[in-house]
Amino acid sequence: MNFRLASLAVIICLGMTVQSWGASLSLQDCLQKARDNNPALKSAIWDSRIAEENRRIAKVSTYPRVDATAGYSMQLAPQAVKIGGQTAETQEADFATAGIAATYTLYDFGRRDVRVRRESANIEATSQTFMANASDVALQIIEVYFRILEANSLILAADEEVAQITEHRRVAQVLFDEGVVTRNDVLQAEVRLASARQKRLTVTNQRENGWVLLNFLTGSDPAFRGELDGAAVVSGPAQAALDGIGIPDNRHDIKAQKHLLDVRDFEVQENHNTFLPEFYARLAMDYIQNDKVREQAIYSATVGVRINLFDGYASQAVLEKSVKQRSKQQDTIRLAEQHARLEITTARNDANTAKERIAVTEAAIKQSEENLRINKERYQERVGIASEVLDAETLVVQAKSDYFRAQYDYQTALARLQNALGEL
Repeated sequence: MNFRLASLAVIICLGMTVQSWGASLSLQDCLQKARDNNPALKSAIWDSRIAEENRRIAKVSTYPRVDATAGYSMQLAPQAVKIGGQTAETQEADFATAGIAATYTLYDFGRRDVRVRRESANIEATSQTFMANASDVALQIIEVYFRILEANSLILAADEEVAQITEHRRVAQVLFDEGVVTRNDVLQAEVRLASARQKRLTVTNQRENGWVLLNFLTGSDPAFRGELDGAAVVSGPAQAALDGIGIPDNRHDIKAQKHLLDVRDFEVQENHNTFLPEFYARLAMDYIQNDKVREQAIYSATVGVRINLFDGYASQAVLEKSVKQRSKQQDTIRLAEQHARLEITTARNDANTAKERIAVTEAAIKQSEENLRINKERYQERVGIASEVLDAETLVVQAKSDYFRAQYDYQTALARLQNALGEL
């Protein structure tokens, strides 16, 4: 029985391992998982919901306010009046009170409408900020996705380098045993082999860290490892963007800043209208416990006006503060636009440069492989020296590594350019 339980546990673990390490994971899968599970986006979505509640709060003033009160008062002596030298009590010493009143603002020179419009603009700003954050998360995923693919390619190149140096070490050992070369050739090969293995360990660690970051961005289990799509590409922007034509007009962060400018404008309007009066209406019913009088409930209707005459210059300070905040927001928009142009120019230059690097490194791979073939033949014919073979092997790996980096740098630069243009 224990053996069966142990076998079942092993099968379950193996099944989990296969699922964790063998699942196919495309770039679009990662982006979709991030939209659903990214912890930063899950936190940011609450900002939109909070903004919706702020608009509900702003709309409160468009409805009447209803208040109810109740209390019990105790006096040392009841109130009384003197009539013809006689004193007559008009109130009980201890009495209860109750009341209900409805108050509605009839006209406040647009302050209510401005508050609602301000919160609506704030909702739009929050929504655009969320979309900007989602684009940034998507860019991070694309970068780390291609970083892992690059690491996979570099590991293959490192394995090839280890295999080549191992083979060279074997040849050098054979030649040394035959007394043709010195032991220095074997030692050089062993040192280079150790260096190649160290490079592989470094790249493997980079890939591992990439997976940890990718799992965090997609909200996956930290231990998850999948099979990435080596043919994944980023759909590049229009050729006009690569040629330097076009100004960003649909970036979510800039749209968010412009909506925030609308918020500041509405704040200035609201604070400016603070100096104007407010007209209101009030319906009320007040009850005072008093068996000394005939009528205990008082019904009233009031139409009035309220205006602040002096508040220690607080309203003036609030108005000036809102004006300065609006000016700051205008400068923030200009800064965001300049930063966007900087991102576009940098990403465009990186994309064009990486594209040229791909063509250069393709030719370099062929040249380095031919150089390695020649140096191997020279060494085996005892015309060349061991260091030339080792250098040639290093050149081959370097050329292939440069080619892989150029390919993935190009894809990453395209993604950065899309993000800078607000198209990611």
